[in-house]
Amino acid sequence: MSGLLALLDDVAGIAKVAAASVDDVASQAAKAGAKAAGAVIDDAAVTPKYVHGFEASRELPIIWKITKGSFRNKLVILLPVALILSAFAPWLIAPLLMLGGAYLCFEGAEKIWHAFVPHDAAHAILPEDIPGDPAHLEEQKAAGAIKTDFILSAEIMTIALAALPESTIWMEAAALLVVAVGITVAVYGSVALIVKADDVGLFLAANGRLAVTRALGRGLVRLMPRFMQILTVVGTAAMLWVGGSIIVHGLEELGFVWLGHHIHDWAVAAAAPFPDDLRGAVQWTATAAMDGVLGLALGLLLIPVAQKAIVPAWQAVAGRD
Repeated sequence: MSGLLALLDDVAGIAKVAAASVDDVASQAAKAGAKAAGAVIDDAAVTPKYVHGFEASRELPIIWKITKGSFRNKLVILLPVALILSAFAPWLIAPLLMLGGAYLCFEGAEKIWHAFVPHDAAHAILPEDIPGDPAHLEEQKAAGAIKTDFILSAEIMTIALAALPESTIWMEAAALLVVAVGITVAVYGSVALIVKADDVGLFLAANGRLAVTRALGRGLVRLMPRFMQILTVVGTAAMLWVGGSIIVHGLEELGFVWLGHHIHDWAVAAAAPFPDDLRGAVQWTATAAMDGVLGLALGLLLIPVAQKAIVPAWQAVAGRD
């Protein structure tokens, strides 16, 4: 009997350790996922454009294709690469983060630049926008979305990896797995809701039995275009803030701390006139704003570099005209 009780006690101890490990994984994944908020918001803001112009019945199948591609990007390719970096080349994480941060700055700045300086006519029409076989166009759109997702997913996974505390490779793998699955489900679940919201609104407006239901439907139809505009603005601001913040923290990791110290000091000075209960929020806002301005400035500098050097080099390597 005493042996059975000892066994049960051991099992209970193992269960407690396992439960604690699960809690640790969930906690680490939540913190790491929060660090990647800018890239996540941008992912959710960018994806709906890939189903624009298709029949309503094809929107969810296209989103499902992109979702499967996103899972493949994160779980099959990026997660193993992240673990290899963590185990054998952790010194590469900061430079890679800075590279990804620079890309976020470029993307955000390019969106703002094109809002004031429209694309040339030569760039206004993409090959996949030319009328043709709908199935082929659908494949092209999904493939393009998956490529974009790969870049954003790489940034998300790298940010998440950098945010994880030192642990065993299995804990890191589990935390990254939770981040990858959770963020993918959240992003593309949100995209599906956003894309279908106007259809739901039209259905309610046309078939609602109550006046309030029909009014809700009409409100959804009117709201969604504005919501998409707001989401785009928020996504752009988040990219610049997160990108600038990554650059500042990356410089600190490499030993160049003066910029981060100045931003901190300026943020503290900006918050000083406010009451104690507001200073934390004001300091965070000031820091995010300065990181965003830095991100915008860096992104604007990178636009001509991308147009004159990176894009032609990529086209040459890919064999495109």
